[in-house]
Amino acid sequence: MSKLSVPFRFDYVGSFLRPQALLDARSAYEKKELCYEELKKVEDEAITKLVKEQKNAGYHVITDGEFRRHSWHLDFMWGLNGIKRIELNHGYYFNGIETYHTSVEIEGKISGENHPFVEHFKFVKQFEDENTIAKQTIPAPAQTLSELLRADNVAKTNAVYPDLNDLIEDLAKAYRTVIKELSDAGCKNIQFDDCTWGLIVDKNYWEKKVGKGVSVDAQANTFLKVNNLAIEGKPDGVTITTHVCRGNYQSAYAATGPYDRIAPFLFDKENVDAFYLEYDDARSGGFEPLKYVSPDKKVVLGLITSKRPELEDKEKIKKRILEASQYVPLDRLYLSPQCGFSSNAIGNKLTFEDQWKKLALVKEIAQEIWKD
Repeated sequence: MSKLSVPFRFDYVGSFLRPQALLDARSAYEKKELCYEELKKVEDEAITKLVKEQKNAGYHVITDGEFRRHSWHLDFMWGLNGIKRIELNHGYYFNGIETYHTSVEIEGKISGENHPFVEHFKFVKQFEDENTIAKQTIPAPAQTLSELLRADNVAKTNAVYPDLNDLIEDLAKAYRTVIKELSDAGCKNIQFDDCTWGLIVDKNYWEKKVGKGVSVDAQANTFLKVNNLAIEGKPDGVTITTHVCRGNYQSAYAATGPYDRIAPFLFDKENVDAFYLEYDDARSGGFEPLKYVSPDKKVVLGLITSKRPELEDKEKIKKRILEASQYVPLDRLYLSPQCGFSSNAIGNKLTFEDQWKKLALVKEIAQEIWKD
């Protein structure tokens, strides 16, 4: 087993552009033109090739690129007992685009045993070596909670869980079960993907999702509670990190706003080992909120965008890293793209070549900034 420590000086969030053969196979499966075993064979082949490419790029982390998923978050939620897949008559409205209409709905008490992602991880685990460690990305507990409390979903959730605290306790327990099963399968690198923090800073977007009358502070405390309860008692040797962004759908974003308002909650009090933070443009604000990052935590600066093909100016990125080091020491800073390249089956508006050029730039800059 790899003894590498995460995060890495040059790192990435987790999702990669899907090859066309995989997209075609999943479409055929959804139409019942392909059986699951046939789909899995295509997935296995695509993931095997991707891991080889990740290693060839010189990265120390390997993932399945989220190739077995429809979306970065919903598939995990459907895998929890007590939550089912549904189709809405609307999607979410990102900047200039409406998302797919697929979502979740509660149908009973929530638990986490026998989650399909554990088997997904085992496939990637087999490719670990002395230079790489497998990462499993899952939506944060707060992300699942926010989906269950969506304005047009809350009544059904309240019917099963009239007491919010009971919902939080069961959801956190379900996550602890999944984390334990992943750990038993050899997973030492788990990443919570969490848009909730990046969305509540945008009042207009958040009110459209959950309705008016909920304060940022109250919502932040709720998210903090469920995330920390899920992390509580994590297995020895498991690193849990979190990625925070403001939406990533076919290169569009959902929200705008700096970290200032949420920094005292998220950066100081969430019990993760590291933060992967969106910082690729002005929507994320400045670095000053990083002063709240507690001394035991690391920060992966998402300064390279996965939304556009143009390569960033290397010297400007170096300058921004040094600016961030005014608030978090350089030895606790790392570099990555701000998000994945394909948070959903239909990826961002760049090519496979662009994707690997972005990652090559991340690596090049990191190796010039840090000599370790």
